[in-house]
Amino acid sequence: MSSGEQDFLEWLRHQDRANGSVPIGIGDDCAGVWVGDRELLITTDMLLDGVHFDSAHHSPEEVGRKAVACSLSDLAAMAARASGAVVAVGLTEGGGIEYAQRMFEGMRALADRFECPIVGGDTTSWSNPAAVCVTMFGECPSGRRPIRRGGAKPGDVIYVSGRLGGSILGHHLTFEPRIELACRLAERCQVHAMMDISDGLAIDLSRICQASGVGAVLDETGLLAATSEAARELSRADGAEPLQHVLNDGEDFELLVTMGDEAFGEEGAEGLIRVGRIVESGLCLCRQDGTELPLRPGGYEHRL
Repeated sequence: MSSGEQDFLEWLRHQDRANGSVPIGIGDDCAGVWVGDRELLITTDMLLDGVHFDSAHHSPEEVGRKAVACSLSDLAAMAARASGAVVAVGLTEGGGIEYAQRMFEGMRALADRFECPIVGGDTTSWSNPAAVCVTMFGECPSGRRPIRRGGAKPGDVIYVSGRLGGSILGHHLTFEPRIELACRLAERCQVHAMMDISDGLAIDLSRICQASGVGAVLDETGLLAATSEAARELSRADGAEPLQHVLNDGEDFELLVTMGDEAFGEEGAEGLIRVGRIVESGLCLCRQDGTELPLRPGGYEHRL
C-alpha cells in the first residue's frame, strides 16, 4: 500500500532513542549533536534528475548550485551558518567529466559565498539518471541555540520572508538561501519557531503547528500580498487560483516564521510579509470577507 514520506518520518520518530549527545533528533530542518561543548548541526538533501531538476533543460551549474542552496536553506531555517559540506553524486555513465566539473563549479560558487568549504564526498556512476546528495554542517553564532519548529505560541504572528508560488518557473533553481536574514531575526526579534518552505506553505505550516501543539489562521489579504508574479503567471496557464499556488507550490525556500506581534504591519521588518497568526488549535483560511474555511494541508510529498 502506498504511503507518504511523512508517514515514514513519523515511524522513524518512534524508533528514535533518547541520547544525551543528540539535542535535536528527527523532525527539524537539521539534526544537532554535541561535539564537546559545541552544538553541531547536520542536514542532508538528495536531488534526483526528473524530480528536483531536469538535466535535459537545466545546466550542470544550475543543478550544483541548487544542491548546495537546499542545504544552506535548511541551516537558515534554524538561524545557523555553514561550517562545511561533503557531496555524493551518482552520475549517468557516459555523461563525461566536463559535466561533473561544471556541476562542482556551480556548487562551489554558492558555497564560497557562504564561507562553506566543500571538504570531500563520493563520486559514482550508473546507467540511471543523476542523483546528487549534499550533507552540510553548521553552527549558530555566539553559542545561541538553534530556532526549531516546535516553539510557536498562540498569539504569534506568522510571517514569510518573500513572495510565494510558481517556483517551478525558475525560482526553484535560483532562490537565495536566507541565512543572513534568519540570523538577524534571531538576534533582534523574539522568534519562537521557524522553518524553510520547501514542500508548500500549507503543509509546512501544519508541521510547525504539529510540532508546537498549536493551530493557525492564514489571512487571505496577507497571502495576496505574498503572491509572486510567477504564481499569477502559472495561474493564467493552468486555471488554478493564484492563492492555491501560494499555499501549495513547493520549493519556494522562503522562511516561515512565528513571533510575537511587533507591529510590523503587512510589510514587516526586514521585508517580512505578515500572512496569519497562531491560535490554540485548528488550521483555517480567513477570507477577505471574514469567513473562515478549514485549510487542508497541501503541497508536495514523496510517495513511498
